[in-house]
Formats: sequence, structure tokens, C-alpha cells
Amino acid sequence: MANLKEIRNRITSIKSTMQITSAMKMVSAAKLKKAQDAITAMRPYSSKLTELLQNLSATLDSDASSAYSKPRIVSKVLIVAITSNRGLCGGFNSSITKGVLRTIQEKYNDVQVDIFSIGKKGGDVLAKKVSVVEKRNAIYDELTFDNVAAIAEELMNLYTSGAYDKIELVYNQFKNAATQITQVEQFLPIKPIDGGESNTNSDYIFEPSKEEIVLALIPKSLKTQLYKALRDSFASEHGARMTAMHKATDNAKDLRDNLLLTYNKARQAAITNEILEIVGGAEALKN
Repeated sequence: MANLKEIRNRITSIKSTMQITSAMKMVSAAKLKKAQDAITAMRPYSSKLTELLQNLSATLDSDASSAYSKPRIVSKVLIVAITSNRGLCGGFNSSITKGVLRTIQEKYNDVQVDIFSIGKKGGDVLAKKVSVVEKRNAIYDELTFDNVAAIAEELMNLYTSGAYDKIELVYNQFKNAATQITQVEQFLPIKPIDGGESNTNSDYIFEPSKEEIVLALIPKSLKTQLYKALRDSFASEHGARMTAMHKATDNAKDLRDNLLLTYNKARQAAITNEILEIVGGAEALKN
């Protein structure tokens, strides 16, 4: 009977775990809908703004945008690793840490690389392996454009001051609830338009001048790029957690069913043994 008690305790424990994972799945599903709508609505705007900036920059003869777009000899690189503050979301965070380490090994093995961490989980892991110079974990408490813009301005200042020659973003791009794609995206310097030619119609009349428009668009575009990356990561986190908790709940159900079967078999065997003992005792009394 001691064995039956142990099985009952395990079944009770698994049922409690199922309740927790099921609740976490429903919470993440509710948050995912809002986050998915936000990133889906934002992507076309961000893409068009980047395209416009690249087209305008390609037509400039002056150095109006050279502070952000002129390539340098790369000797110091800053990688912005975007993860989450919480776990229980499958391989969401580990894919970023692996992506950062793989990027360092493949592209920047011979230069100085520092990490700007956004998200506690990635920062804690990367701090044990590489140089983490900054951690910004509180951004997820209120993920607004203004709060992200402050971080983007800090990154722009680090680049323009010469502290770093290149800045890259590593984050999970949201595809659907079950799929997140690890992206390594150049933040600074601004990448030139593909093919080096502008698609902007030369007959356009710009008010004010192209130079003024570009100088106004560059900070806005960079802030939007970082905000989009964080929004992508935020939606990916809830999608990954919902999927992970769904799988955990299913696995807990299977384990509970197997334990119930084991419990019923053990209980039936115990009852059978008791019946046999009673029958055996009665036969002994007759004899």
C-alpha cells in the first residue's frame, strides 16, 4: 500500500503542474494576439521607412548622412542581444545566445566584441562567456516607442562617438506561434540600398532639401528598427511560451494517464492478494 500512496502523490503533483502549464498557455495566448497584431501592423511602415531612407541616401552627393552610413575599419563591435526576462518558453532564449556566439565565431573572431543585453535570461548566460557591457531588462515593464527610442539614441551615440565601429541586432523574428526565426540584423552603419542604385524618382521636389529630410529620417528610422526588433521578439516570446506550455500540458496528461493505469493495476493486484489471503485462511480453518 505504501507504493500506492507514492503513486497517488505523484498523480496529485502532476495534476497541479497541469493546472499551472494550462493557465500559462492561456495567458500567453491572450498576450500573443495583441503582440501579433502590433508587429503585423508595424512591419510595412518600418520596411517602407527604411527603403525611403536608403533611396534618399543613395542620391546624396554631400556627407549629410555619413555619420551614420560611412563604413569604417571594424575593430570594435557591439552586439545587441534581445531575449526575455522569463523562461519556460522552449528554445526562445537559447537560440539567441547560440546565435550571438555563432556570429562572434564566424564574423568577429579577430576583433573586440561587446554585448548590449536586453532581457535578463540572455544577459545572464552571455555574461559567463563574453563581455556584457550593458543590461537593460526593465524595458519589458513598459514596452513603448519612447522607452525604446532612448536606448536607440544611446546606441547611436556609441557609434557616432567612435566607441564602436559596427552595431548589430540579434533577435527572434515572429513568423507564427510555433516558429521564430533568429535574425542577425545590421543596425549601424546604415546598409546601402541593394545594387547601390536609388529607385527614388529624380523628378520629385523635396521640401525641405534632401539633406534635411535624411538627417531627420535617420534617427527616426533607427529608432523604428530597434522598436520593431523588440516587438518581434516580444511576440515571439509569447508564441514560444504558448507552444511550450501546450506541449508541457500534453506531456503531463500522458504521464498522468500512465500513472493512473499503473495505480489501477497495483490496486487491483493488492485487492486480488487480499482475496487470496482470505480464501486461503478460510480453507485452512475448514481443514
